Amino acid sequence: MPSNNAPAAFPVTAGPVDDTMSVGGNSLPEPMKLFFIDDNAKLGVKGNMMPLAATPAMVDVAEWLAHQTVEQYRVLENFIQVIQEFFEGKKICNPETCPTMSAGRHITYTWLNNEGKPIRVPACQYIMLVQRWVVSKIHDPSAFPTDSPFGTSTASFEASYPSNLTASSSQRPIPAGPTTLNRTLSDLSGRDWFGKAAGFPEAFLSDVRTAWRQMFRIYAHLYHGHYLEPFWHLKNACNNLNSAFCFFASVGKLYGLLGERDLEPMLPLINIWVANGSIPAECASGAQSIVQ
Repeated sequence: MPSNNAPAAFPVTAGPVDDTMSVGGNSLPEPMKLFFIDDNAKLGVKGNMMPLAATPAMVDVAEWLAHQTVEQYRVLENFIQVIQEFFEGKKICNPETCPTMSAGRHITYTWLNNEGKPIRVPACQYIMLVQRWVVSKIHDPSAFPTDSPFGTSTASFEASYPSNLTASSSQRPIPAGPTTLNRTLSDLSGRDWFGKAAGFPEAFLSDVRTAWRQMFRIYAHLYHGHYLEPFWHLKNACNNLNSAFCFFASVGKLYGLLGERDLEPMLPLINIWVANGSIPAECASGAQSIVQ
């Protein structure tokens, strides 16, 4: 197994799909985290997040999740840039300060190498690999098409997407022929999957869930590894981080994109927001969870 500081020599396309989270391995108790204290769970914004998380009327849910994934990554990228700033000649998040991608003493995330084996890499490298993977997906029109074959919803969000996300006509599904009295539309169109009606590929939901799980892990590392340095010392940074993560968690829980095991490293903070209503009850209960 390569050392923690060894550079990754494997393609990002295979990395995060089946990666692992190891629990344990450090017998030292976890110290009390400042971000798990109610007084430090304040948000930089006020208001009900449900209207921002719920799918708008006349918009396909798959289109909405594609939009949310792009927007959530854009917001997260701003916080990643903070820990990539230089301090005393080194980036704040570097192989020495963060030799593994961890969320506290007892949770470490690993990446799969070319042989499909989980390996530990420095947090800065793990985050870079996640960024490359997510960007490769949202900029791939075959994975994240934004032109619906039935013209149902794309126009609402076209301005929010980079121009190179637009799918070409050759990548749009061919509509099925007319129905007959004894054949249903689902029979004519073949196997069904989430997002098919809006022109999304069969792997779309899996890719979205992978992207959200990986973005959550970055948030978890930002809190556990860098809450005190640098966010605590930057004006309004903690409240802004809370606002972004609270909305991210609200959307992730509302649509069932994040499981309980995924949420474990940040559950005390999430529970505070559920209790005080910052995460709406509908989101907390997974009212619009997608089952597939």
